[in-house]
Amino acid sequence: MFKKVIGQNSSESQKPSLTTPEERSPIAPTPFTKDSANHSYSSAAPAPAAIAKPPSVTTRNVLSSDVEIKGIVKFQHDLIVDGKIEGEIHSAGNLTVGENARIKAEIKTGTVVVYGKVHGNIAATDRIELKASAEVVGDIKTKTLVIEAGAIFVGKSTVGTPTQAASAAVDTKPAPTAQPALVMS
Repeated sequence: MFKKVIGQNSSESQKPSLTTPEERSPIAPTPFTKDSANHSYSSAAPAPAAIAKPPSVTTRNVLSSDVEIKGIVKFQHDLIVDGKIEGEIHSAGNLTVGENARIKAEIKTGTVVVYGKVHGNIAATDRIELKASAEVVGDIKTKTLVIEAGAIFVGKSTVGTPTQAASAAVDTKPAPTAQPALVMS
């Protein structure tokens, strides 16, 4: 009638404490912890509040090459576009324009990395990168601009953030009469 299990004391009468299916999370199985002193297992079901909390992982959204959007696109964290967008793109996050992407839009984001084609103005609060396969026709405004060899850029760029002292000095000085020189390095 009684069976002795190797590694268990015969005086031990406790069975593992299991939860009912209603108490278990439908997403994750109920974990068990082992008590090494008496070789028994007990459930260590997480509290319902811990289950309901989403992980603090940055989400990355992807629009593949067969997606076409006309209108306003807004997103929170990261967006990778390999399709077509016509309209506006707004975010404080990061936008990556894939090699197959064709964008005709005004872009205002935190950072932009362009591998494909963008026709429209781009304003990024932090950084814009034009990779070798990029083609941008429009004006660029950002703190940092990186253009790889082979990238096509047609437009004007405003790079950096003017300091308040420099802005005040420009406002108080009369306009110079000589033409400024263009320096290429």
